[in-house]
Amino acid sequence: QVQLVESGGGLVQPGGSLRLSCAASERTSRTLVMGWFRQAPGKEREFVACMSWTTYYADDLKGRFTISSGNAKNTVYLQMDSLKSEDTAVYYCAAKRSARCSSTSSDWDYWGQGTQVTVSS
Repeated sequence: QVQLVESGGGLVQPGGSLRLSCAASERTSRTLVMGWFRQAPGKEREFVACMSWTTYYADDLKGRFTISSGNAKNTVYLQMDSLKSEDTAVYYCAAKRSARCSSTSSDWDYWGQGTQVTVSS
């Protein structure tokens, strides 16, 4: 069982930035990849970004969001820049026992509790 704990959410004005962190109880490896999803009110959970041997992003978030890992390889970050009101959502860290990323939420094995990001003036 992999435990995931997110932090870094909050209220930010449009155009601002936030960095989310996710601490995992296990180091990422070739068989454990980590990623981020988000869920806005009344909407389905959607893929944001994933890190395996490379990084993958939702098409409409490329250039604004950046996923990275810490030196200890058990922390994953999501840097979010040029935030818009439509980025408001609960952001979830996820992990899956595989060498490959997936944009399908049901493919992921472990989830954090989520952290709220609100973009508003």
